[in-house]
Amino acid sequence: MARSLIRSGYADFPKLRIIPFYNVLWAEIDSNHLIIVFALPLNENLVPSTLKLSIDPNHQPVANWISILLDCSYKGAQQKKRAKVLINPYSGNGKARRWYSKYIKPLFEAARCSIDAVETGYSGEGTTISVGLDVDKFDMVVVCSGDGLAHEVFNGLGKRPDTRRALSKIAVAHVPCGSGNGLSQNLNATGNASIATLAVIKGIRKPLDLISVTQEDSRVLSFLSQTTGIGAESDLATENLRWMGEVRFKLGFLTRILAKKVYPCEIVVRIVMSSKESIMDHYAQESLKNALEDAKCERTPEVDSTGEDQANKGLPPLEYAWNMEQYTIRYPTIGR
Repeated sequence: MARSLIRSGYADFPKLRIIPFYNVLWAEIDSNHLIIVFALPLNENLVPSTLKLSIDPNHQPVANWISILLDCSYKGAQQKKRAKVLINPYSGNGKARRWYSKYIKPLFEAARCSIDAVETGYSGEGTTISVGLDVDKFDMVVVCSGDGLAHEVFNGLGKRPDTRRALSKIAVAHVPCGSGNGLSQNLNATGNASIATLAVIKGIRKPLDLISVTQEDSRVLSFLSQTTGIGAESDLATENLRWMGEVRFKLGFLTRILAKKVYPCEIVVRIVMSSKESIMDHYAQESLKNALEDAKCERTPEVDSTGEDQANKGLPPLEYAWNMEQYTIRYPTIGR
């Protein structure tokens, strides 16, 4: 990119600088200068940097060149995204606020994203904010915390009367700032806040399967996975050790291994498909359907048996809901 500018006579650099398209955040003309803003690797992080190139203001192709540059840099991703940003200031041993100010916000601003940021002050506030969120004003909810705040956002969207529309319209993005950052590792392949921010800026909307879990009268949406026994207890029973960061999970796990902790339970399984052929056929059909929907970056609105559009309704009823009259199960207390 910089090579073409030098040879065209728009700039005179003392040395060649190569900038990947992926790192280009924005470009525009300011007076007699071409401004290119990009994410510059600095140590282990990315920070905004600017190239200011002298140009001929009467040279018309420059505007077209900027449009082509941004198209190549975003490759179909939405530019200038509108973001509702939720920051848990207690995440990452209390470092989330500093990470947001130093590494996250500057990149969003450099990419000309519209930001409405708020710090959460108590557990569950992410759910409350998501329930009342105007989904028409934002393109995404960006969670700057660990996985817990992302969990609250999904469940807040799941409690809305227009759940299906909200979940299909607004994207949920995760910038890792906590001790558990599994969602970012899966979506952005990184636990670094600045690298994940660039991934969100350049990200393309994709549907994500959620898990619906019921326990008595409560219904919870989950992502990634569900655990019970030692996995769950290593997380939940070490809440008082959050100051240790990720080490608390290892400590909780080793403590229960050494204590030879046992977790008795009864499991009831309902077989939906019993043959390998039926499973393979179902997988092939769903893969084709999802591929077609992913190509359009949206899900086909669900329609019930009467032909009514379900997009503005709440969560659909569970097809295999728990029948307490049919089964009896004992729930042992975990970690007590």
